[in-house]
Amino acid sequence: MTQHELPKAYDYKATEPRIYAMWEAGGYFQPSNDPRKPGFDPSVKPFVIAIPPPNVTGELHLGHAMFVSVEDLMIRYHRMKGVPSLWVPGSDHAGIATQLQVEKMLLRTEEKTREEYGREEFVKRTWEWKKKYGSIITNQIRRLGASCDWTRERFTLDEGLSVAVREAFVRLYEKGLIYRGPRLINWSPGLKTAVSDLEVEYSEEDATLYYFKYMLAPETPLRLPPFSEKMGGAPRRGEGGGEFIPVATIRPETILGDTAVAVHPDDERYKHFIGRKVIVPILGREIPVIADEYVSMEFGTGALKITPGHDPNDYAIAQRHDLPIISMLDTAAKVNENGGPYQGQDRFEARKKLWNDMKAAGLVIKTEPYRTTIPRSQRGGEIVEPMISTQWFVKIESMAQSGLEAVRDGRIKIVPERFEKIYFNWLENIKDWCISRQLWWGHRIPVWYCENDHMTVAREDPTECATCGSKNIHQDEDVLDTWFSSGLWPFSTLGWPEQTPDLKYFYPTSYMETGYDILFFWVARMIMSGLEYTGEVPFHTVYLHGLIRDEHGKKMSKTSNNVIDPLPVMDDLGTDALRFTLLVGSTPGNDMSLSVKKVESNRNFANKLWNAGRFVINAVNGLEGTHVNTETRTQDVTRNSYPASLTLVDQWISARLQQLIRDVERNFQSFQYGQAGQAIYDFLWSDFADWYVEIAKGQLAKDDTRYSTVETLARVFDMILRLLHPFTPFVTEEVWGRLRSSILESPISNIASGWPNALIIARWPQPREAEGWEESTVADFTLIQEIVRSIRNLRAEKNSPMSKKLSATIAGGVKTELLKSQAEVIANLSGLDYSLLSILHSLDSKPDGAATLVVGAVEIHIPLAGMVDESAERGRLAKDLAEAESHIARLEKLLASDFAGKAPAAVVAKEREKLAGYKETAEKLKSQLG
Repeated sequence: MTQHELPKAYDYKATEPRIYAMWEAGGYFQPSNDPRKPGFDPSVKPFVIAIPPPNVTGELHLGHAMFVSVEDLMIRYHRMKGVPSLWVPGSDHAGIATQLQVEKMLLRTEEKTREEYGREEFVKRTWEWKKKYGSIITNQIRRLGASCDWTRERFTLDEGLSVAVREAFVRLYEKGLIYRGPRLINWSPGLKTAVSDLEVEYSEEDATLYYFKYMLAPETPLRLPPFSEKMGGAPRRGEGGGEFIPVATIRPETILGDTAVAVHPDDERYKHFIGRKVIVPILGREIPVIADEYVSMEFGTGALKITPGHDPNDYAIAQRHDLPIISMLDTAAKVNENGGPYQGQDRFEARKKLWNDMKAAGLVIKTEPYRTTIPRSQRGGEIVEPMISTQWFVKIESMAQSGLEAVRDGRIKIVPERFEKIYFNWLENIKDWCISRQLWWGHRIPVWYCENDHMTVAREDPTECATCGSKNIHQDEDVLDTWFSSGLWPFSTLGWPEQTPDLKYFYPTSYMETGYDILFFWVARMIMSGLEYTGEVPFHTVYLHGLIRDEHGKKMSKTSNNVIDPLPVMDDLGTDALRFTLLVGSTPGNDMSLSVKKVESNRNFANKLWNAGRFVINAVNGLEGTHVNTETRTQDVTRNSYPASLTLVDQWISARLQQLIRDVERNFQSFQYGQAGQAIYDFLWSDFADWYVEIAKGQLAKDDTRYSTVETLARVFDMILRLLHPFTPFVTEEVWGRLRSSILESPISNIASGWPNALIIARWPQPREAEGWEESTVADFTLIQEIVRSIRNLRAEKNSPMSKKLSATIAGGVKTELLKSQAEVIANLSGLDYSLLSILHSLDSKPDGAATLVVGAVEIHIPLAGMVDESAERGRLAKDLAEAESHIARLEKLLASDFAGKAPAAVVAKEREKLAGYKETAEKLKSQLG
């Protein structure tokens, strides 16, 4: 093997780390126009993406593989187009996830809780853990080929971003947009913190619906409407003679926090009792019966218990009716002092005991199974409790309005467009944002309190109270929601609030690429924050990819045992195969199905590319030491004219390449990356490898076509590698480097003049307007292809091996001269005997004993007698007949047995259908045997 030859097999395990190290050492991941370097030109517009920061606790999963593949494709494409391109990497401190991980580790290794360590020591241990394990996810992202500028890597808790978070908090506070107070929030009893909507997962689960009596307080004599036997038909008399309103709930323990019973104002069953009082079971508190149109008369009993301290809908009703709010659970989800005799009991324990006590009191009607949606903590898995808690909130309405306007007026484009409606709906109905978390790991809220209950909100740690000067101050114990800091990501990573050179040049960024599932939780907050703090949109385009499901379209989960781990897939099949599968299989905003078989198929594609590279490089190497006939030198395949020395197939592959470049560019511009990748795949596999390379083998053997063929092979393959590079960066870089070296040391070295040292910075193929010759050339060669396919199909039908050379007569009509010029190509690809191929303008009559094929206006006549070895063919037919008759005998015996009476009718019918099919086959075979 010479220095530049490719080995027979592609060793991706050895190649991928070597290539990545070469890219990083060469500085190719850094923008070509960089404010940090000499020669910087601020007038050149850059392309910028801020990576969605993975959790520092994370290990690579398919979601990471998807966004890294898509964003790396975007970056590599723009970099190759000569645009200064920056992909800012980093990771998120992931408050809850990291704290949980460290707590479990310390409990396991040292058998101590975080409370036993104390805050300062626990945070110190968490930083130590981050330093030890925090690089795992970034190394795995590197393995995917991510061409991030690692010199600009950021972490949401690093010093610069911490300054940005404080600045953002203080600005909002000074504008009156941050406040502290009691509100209904999601509470995780296991984590002992408020959690965001994103950290709550909803699942359909089996539950119990508890029906019970809300006894009416005996104030004045009741006039009851006609009694109904139907459940909920009317207030009823209790066992003690009193009247009651039937109510149903799945959480009977929350009865302890009820402050009203609501009915619809038009409900004839209950409207007489609006304004009356009912008695809270066991506790004996009196609460009002109120009217509210939120209540559905058709659902349940038509009467709704109102627990504003533990249900968001009830909370909204309470606000409208000025109802008191009672919280009956503490932070551990145990009943508090408002629960009377149940104080101190776990919520589920209290549920059982309260229900038993209500049963003893004659207040129970019935229970029944019920399927409902249960909110669970994403991290802990326990049921989340809506709970009144004193927290910090952002008044979000004005910021949301700015976010709405930015998309409506076109400053920000969402791809695909259908998600704009969802975005609008969410921001139009947004509620104030709870930003405090009861954790120790995170950005601590920059608020200090003194013994006089004064608050000091400051950018720098104060030494005294800003109001009274007291030195006895302490900082708020809570930290900020992780989404508060990640909402600043596009500009905080570039140095904000300082007006750094990076911020001035690279902000606003260009694209924000992420999954559609966090459009609201992260993307919307980045948009609002960018507009609020910088006065500019943080990016002009939001590209949303879908979720990855298994091969049957089911959501991947550990319980379903259908999760595909990308790391072993890359170990077994290579990174390029996984990337290409994800990119070609995805469309904007749509979920995709993934199977390992698909990745295996694209591993074969990488091997096909490698083998094509071996062929082209060997062809180039074959020119060494040979005199070049300059009269046969070709033009660049990207230019507009071609010398007469080019063959039809040379011109065709060049024309098809131009069509491909235009198609790929159009698809990139419309974000249809999957379609672009599929088009390149089809071109390489079919047009280049199956057609051009096969014909080129013959042209390479001839002196008059060898050089033009080698040049065309080299130029076209160079363009294929450039187009494929954003999809499969490792294999393309390796093959291109070998191709470049071979060309530079060959008689056609002029082809590679001006090529850079690495494909990653080579120029992207530029589309040009279609020329007239392209259409006619493609049409002419397409006719040749159709003729070849029709002859191959006939041979397959007659089981005629390609090694058996056939004679043929072709009536070409107006295409006669074209076909004569391509006679050798047709013969070689169709298995015809070139010396026995006759091409005429027309025939007076059809040859006897010949099969006739019609392709457009062209007729092809092939003598049947010579198509197959008659003796071998009779032997094959006889063997097929014997097999068919064997199946017939077996099925007739089966159907004559008691099988026909015992087996299901559908199974019997299927066997009878098989029998009929074998009989039909046997008759045809007998007919052919004569």
